[in-house]
Amino acid sequence: MDERRDFLKQMAMLTGSMMLPISSFADSKKDKWGEILPLRMLGKTGEKVTMLGLGGYHVGWTTEKDAQEVIEKAMEGGVRFFDTAESYDNGGSEMRYGKYLVPKYRDDVFIMSKSTATDGATAKKHLEGSLKRMKCDYIDLWQVHSLRTPTDVENRIENEVLEVFAKAKAEGKVKHIGFTGHQNPFAHKKMLDATADNDIFETVQMPINVIDMHFHSFIKNVLPFAIDRNFGILAMKTLSDGRFFKEKKRLDTTQWESNDPIIPNYISIREALNFVWSLPVSVLITGAENKEFLDEKIRLARDFVQFSENDRYELIDKVFGKAGNTIEYYKSI
Repeated sequence: MDERRDFLKQMAMLTGSMMLPISSFADSKKDKWGEILPLRMLGKTGEKVTMLGLGGYHVGWTTEKDAQEVIEKAMEGGVRFFDTAESYDNGGSEMRYGKYLVPKYRDDVFIMSKSTATDGATAKKHLEGSLKRMKCDYIDLWQVHSLRTPTDVENRIENEVLEVFAKAKAEGKVKHIGFTGHQNPFAHKKMLDATADNDIFETVQMPINVIDMHFHSFIKNVLPFAIDRNFGILAMKTLSDGRFFKEKKRLDTTQWESNDPIIPNYISIREALNFVWSLPVSVLITGAENKEFLDEKIRLARDFVQFSENDRYELIDKVFGKAGNTIEYYKSI
């Protein structure tokens, strides 16, 4: 218990230094498609993005009908941030954006894609493919995708991946660049340290959820440094890729079952997402394989009320016993 109290004290000091008043970076407005979800600043990019973004991974593997309906539901519900990557369903996610999103909505949405390339030549091919599949002249945000370890970071830098990203921005093929990963927070820290002098990156994407603080934490080891550099923060795995629930399915295949799920046995889905939105994140990216799942997240975003520090500490304490590599299976040391 003493160890847990010490942990929560550290959490208090950390979040106290990180928190920004939500009113200072949230806004809402309308466009020709309807009311937009509240907007937040994407760090030093100067861009404003909706607090909820659509994850492109699910758009790639779900049915064609559901993919189209999810994209349309996102626009109808006020989402204007759309995530994808060249690796999602072997480019299938990007192709569906090129079919259902870009032709009608391109001028009114913020599109992000990513490249897993470990060398410059491959990164260049990935960008060309992404632009072609999505039928875009440019990508709003292109990210070095899925950093795994500090050594992986070193290799990508040595193999001139960053030069390709910088050139793509200089040529106007991408407007902003960042990096992502969910495996190891020290890979992120390595990239932050390695680029401290040239400050090439503007955003970082990482797992942020209520149990992250207890195991191999991105919130503790990455978020404060990214905030200090005025990065736009993209939150993913906010429900641990569905493992907060009793069951997770992909189409008709059960991928995860739990006899003691975090939701609803410990906290609610509203509490899980509001915890994340109460931290200084720019956008929470959610995966949804059907429009009903997305509609729930849209309603939660519209009803968001910022949690106090005490609210956050209580939630963290409630899920203390659930932390570890079973729920956050995507992390490794």
